[in-house]
Amino acid sequence: MLLAPRFGLLVLAALLVAAAGYIINDYYDVKIDAINRPDRLVVGRLLRRRHAMLAHVLLSGLGVALAVALSWRLGAVTLGAAALLWGYSARFKRLALVGNLSIAALTAALVLLPALLPAASGAGLPKAVWLYALAAFLLTVVREIVKDLEDMRGDAQHGCRTLPLVWGVVRSKWVAAFFLACLLALVLGAAGQLLAWGRWPLAAWLLVLVGLPLLELARRLRRADRRRHFRQLSAWCKGIMLAGILSMLLV
Repeated sequence: MLLAPRFGLLVLAALLVAAAGYIINDYYDVKIDAINRPDRLVVGRLLRRRHAMLAHVLLSGLGVALAVALSWRLGAVTLGAAALLWGYSARFKRLALVGNLSIAALTAALVLLPALLPAASGAGLPKAVWLYALAAFLLTVVREIVKDLEDMRGDAQHGCRTLPLVWGVVRSKWVAAFFLACLLALVLGAAGQLLAWGRWPLAAWLLVLVGLPLLELARRLRRADRRRHFRQLSAWCKGIMLAGILSMLLV
């Protein structure tokens, strides 16, 4: 199914909506990004805001149209994702934990989308897919909290009520640590089950390339107290997510 044309169209639809989400996020965050990430500011400097909004509408519309062409259920889910990305950028990301959970839910949904393809609608999802979706959700929550910790200065100046600004740095780190511990337990449990089944390559991959980096991430999170530390933690989250995605090749 991974090589089927329908799957390729689904991936393209998801990428278009995701790109539209990045654009609308930058559209609403021009002033905040000017403080937090002035070197990476695109909207308002390289791209006019009205052009950014037009690009968002066109990309979202094209992504939803492609999804509808595959099935009405995919179209409905994709439209909902586009609406949630807009809501996240305009409002949710400025609310403690709401924005974090919204993006995490969308990330997990990406893993589950292929099940809505007409060719796969009659078959249930393998247990592994649900586990990967849960792992994606947990790791994304951690990364989103870390990003909020990194962006506290700009967020505070523009009235955002993100988790670190409402609960403080220490409590926010504990919340991130909770989700991180849940993810580590999931990875270790999956690896143990794989070892019992004799699936040594995948078990070793999860333990060495996902489990150990998660432990290091936890250690660094405990000690982090500066903006550059949280930027490094965000990079660690990206690396762990990449290792998790690549592990799918061994399933």
